[in-house]
Amino acid sequence: MGRFDGFDRGKLLRFGGFMAGTFVDGRKVGVEVALRAALRRELPAAVALRRELHAVPCVSGEEGPTLRRVLAALPGGVVEHVAGTGAVLRVGGPGPAVGVRGELDALPIEERTGVPWAGVNGAMHACGHDVHLAAVVALARAVADVTAGDVPVATPSDPLAGPGAAGAGVVEAVEADGTVEAAEGVAGLVPLLAVLQPREESFPSGALDVVASGVLGRHDVRAMIGAHVQPVLPEGTIACAPGPVNAASDEFRVTVKGGEGHAAYPHLTRDPVLAMAQVIVAAQQLVSRVADPMAPTVVTFGTVNAGSAPNAVPGEAVARGTLRTMSQEWRGRLHRRFKQVAEDTARAYGCNAVVEILPGEPVLINDRPLAARTGERLRELGWAVNDELRSCGADDFARYGDVAASLMMFVGVDTESGLHSPAFLPGDAAVGAVAEALLAGYLAASSSTAAIRPCRHRAPGG
Repeated sequence: MGRFDGFDRGKLLRFGGFMAGTFVDGRKVGVEVALRAALRRELPAAVALRRELHAVPCVSGEEGPTLRRVLAALPGGVVEHVAGTGAVLRVGGPGPAVGVRGELDALPIEERTGVPWAGVNGAMHACGHDVHLAAVVALARAVADVTAGDVPVATPSDPLAGPGAAGAGVVEAVEADGTVEAAEGVAGLVPLLAVLQPREESFPSGALDVVASGVLGRHDVRAMIGAHVQPVLPEGTIACAPGPVNAASDEFRVTVKGGEGHAAYPHLTRDPVLAMAQVIVAAQQLVSRVADPMAPTVVTFGTVNAGSAPNAVPGEAVARGTLRTMSQEWRGRLHRRFKQVAEDTARAYGCNAVVEILPGEPVLINDRPLAARTGERLRELGWAVNDELRSCGADDFARYGDVAASLMMFVGVDTESGLHSPAFLPGDAAVGAVAEALLAGYLAASSSTAAIRPCRHRAPGG
């Protein structure tokens, strides 16, 4: 079973000053063991929910049907609608809470997985949000069950669970079958706030609106936990790295204005296409010769458009792309240097450059103590923990780190197709793996909610 923070038969599992436990068959069982057993019981229904959500995907801003289905699957509670098509639901009593996020939106991608439950409306859950939502529902229901004293007794293995085999450890503490109502409630179980967030795939992001609403402050959320499927990791591996794990990502638009003319007389023109080509090359020097090598930086030009005739020099060229960095300190300077390089390079070719930068998501930074505690729990349960994986991808989960301790984990699914591919399809086991990761993060955060700073944002009157 592993150490489970000192769990022993007849003894209570302590969470940062809270004493928590429940009775099964007249014997005291640690709350972590009870939660894992309850989570395991929820996995088959969660897998069915995942397939149902996958079959009817809703794109950013149109998540209403997905939200209604997820709310129907969650345990009863007070629902607070936020961010347009999002909502939160609290499980548990008063006091500081731990939030877990599930993303509601799908992508406008035509699915090519070939499964009977593939999306058929021109949209697709190609980023695993269906898996994440089902895992959040499973965890919320497990917390509600244990809070109410409804504690199952697990069997040693489950094909839907990962190496941790959610709940299998209960067998070591209890020799019984079926479900036993607890002889007493669970004292001190930290409330969970299920955050059903819209518009992760668009900007302005749903997380930004959730934070701005003040709902996290009203529920005294001390920590936010998230998990994302990751095809570059093998199954059985969960990345739980401390510090920066995703880059800040900002969009740019560069317009180079020159002087149009006939292609046969370039000396009578000021060629914006040539100038733009030099801007693209010069901008890459920001990565190799200006950025600190210890601060990962990516400059990508995604689109370049100019002209309409092959025998004419156009009057302007327009390029769009992204600036990414893992350093929040370097981010602002990168913007300024990029603007300077574009303007100076265009000027050298007789043109003028106008640079617009649209700020996107900040660097996603995992709380170091929270990451360490969560990683330790996952290792005890048999998961391989990667504490180094970082990516210059971006996620609006970074916004939650502005107001609470936050942790984003990456769960290995080892698929041949990558994220945002029309063929991306994690297996059913991914639901259990993500749920296990979220549970580990919830428990790690629960052990120190009293020590974690209060939420720093409260809406007026919140």
